[in-house]
Amino acid sequence: MPLRQYVYFALTSHRTSAQQITEWLGIEPDETTVRGSRSAESPTVPVAHRWKIVCRDPGLWVDEQVGRVLERLRPHTDRIAEVAARLAAEDEEGSAAVLQVVRCFNDEDTPDADAPDRPDPFGWHLDRDALRFLTVTGAALDVDEYDMSAD
Repeated sequence: MPLRQYVYFALTSHRTSAQQITEWLGIEPDETTVRGSRSAESPTVPVAHRWKIVCRDPGLWVDEQVGRVLERLRPHTDRIAEVAARLAAEDEEGSAAVLQVVRCFNDEDTPDADAPDRPDPFGWHLDRDALRFLTVTGAALDVDEYDMSAD
């Protein structure tokens, strides 16, 4: 079954821009969104500013993608926790930090979907270090799974 999946860690705010989050953290994000912006690439209007570190490497299990994201973030855990708490206090809308997993099943646009040597990417887990990072930073875990079948 063709599967496209990616993982990102995001800090989100309704008031504080991704640029300000970058300045507070001293870490350049891979992607950002600007609240209320609309572009040709994305017809949706983001409801919040978002600062993201992303892994879209194909052929990896979710836990491997999570590992790559967290490997980049772990040296900054304390600063991320401080910024996440600050953003959560500003917006009062719950967690400002999230580890997001997105999986699209039966996605015909998946590169090398029929490659015979591709590992079975369906099972995954978070180890204690990943759970510890989520706990310390106050991050939620959000998993979205979509069936992209034509039916």
